Amino acid sequence: MTITNGTWTNWAGDESATPARILTPATVEELSTAVAAAAEAGQTVRVVGAGHSFSDLVATDGLLLSLDRLAGIAHYDADAGLVTIGAGTRLYDLNPALDALGVALPNLGDVDQQSFAGASSTATHGTGRLLGNLATGIESMDLVLADGSTLTCSGDDPETLAAARVSLGALGVATSYRLKVVPAFALAAREFTMPMPELTARLDELIDTNDHFEFFHFPHTGAAMVKLNNRTDRPLAPRGELAARANEFLENTVVEGASRLGRRLPRAIPVLNRTLTALASGSEYVDRSYRVYASKRAVRFTEMEFAVPRSACLPVLDDLARAIEREGFAVNFPVEVRFVAGDTDSYLSPSYDRETCYIAVHMFRGMPWRPYFRAFEDIASAYDGRPHWGKRHLLDAEALAGRYPEWDRFQDVRSRLDPGGVFTNDHIRRVLGPVRPA
Repeated sequence: MTITNGTWTNWAGDESATPARILTPATVEELSTAVAAAAEAGQTVRVVGAGHSFSDLVATDGLLLSLDRLAGIAHYDADAGLVTIGAGTRLYDLNPALDALGVALPNLGDVDQQSFAGASSTATHGTGRLLGNLATGIESMDLVLADGSTLTCSGDDPETLAAARVSLGALGVATSYRLKVVPAFALAAREFTMPMPELTARLDELIDTNDHFEFFHFPHTGAAMVKLNNRTDRPLAPRGELAARANEFLENTVVEGASRLGRRLPRAIPVLNRTLTALASGSEYVDRSYRVYASKRAVRFTEMEFAVPRSACLPVLDDLARAIEREGFAVNFPVEVRFVAGDTDSYLSPSYDRETCYIAVHMFRGMPWRPYFRAFEDIASAYDGRPHWGKRHLLDAEALAGRYPEWDRFQDVRSRLDPGGVFTNDHIRRVLGPVRPA
């Protein structure tokens, strides 16, 4: 995220807005006053974290709030296994701070730049069929509502909490969270390439016998990069400095160069993809969980991701491969595939009530993404796919309502907490529709 001369731009650099005001309150009281004043003036209010959403989710011409000063660990209850944090806490600050307390989050995504509020409110996830998204760890949370009042969402009102965990910022401004944590742990990481026929034949085995399994498949190639992470009691043996630099060079510098060349010469993309796959070398190491989960992402791109039933994984991938070949899409970024547990903790969780496969497609910055993404969206939708709320999709509320079993329950809470639609923008109106009468 960048803010220059009053203009906000997201991480990918392809979404921007010029709010009437941009504020970074230092206290909940300051935030409450600002929200109430904006509502009184007829302005909408949106909140930005790291700007890692790929859509116009936070764009507004009203008040844009940054929670960067509402950050850090406020309290740790060792007996209850709960930690209280400010909503603006960045994951890259939170993880080592938790480790210093001897605890950790049970799962993470592969990027740690986001604020916790941004990651959880869009149901950001990692991989692991027995583990849910980040929002499933929220025991309770505090909101500032449109009139400036505060509300604690907890198990005393499970309906409101289930709506607030994943809310796209449409209910109020989260100010703090109480999170379930687990004892700190290490992961044994393995990364290697595998032929796609072998991977598809062994897919269920790989999902079921590893704590964390994911793979990246470059279109126009016959192999995938596989990542297996499993809990271990083995002594830490992190990547050496030379190996870490070599891996970062390949994943960022080399991929950036290949992507630029592919953008200039789309016909070369199949050869470039096969070359990148061939260059990928295997590695094994043991490190703290949060160091294994996170990867540095310096190459800028845009992304769409859909959650489909686990059983639909291979059919979706097959249909996507055929669409890429049939339409001649120039795709120089891999298709990423991950697996998570079903949950009923959040009404708008894309993995609600079903074991889920997440499939993500990407396009390098400056390349046309819409035809490719629309084709993928159509394929995923045929298998009852639900979009990742922090990434691009083209669906509206009418198309989405039938995919979420508890859609109406979320809308009832929204009507009660934000009847005037203060926490809306064009994106929210598109994907959630107007606020219903209470």
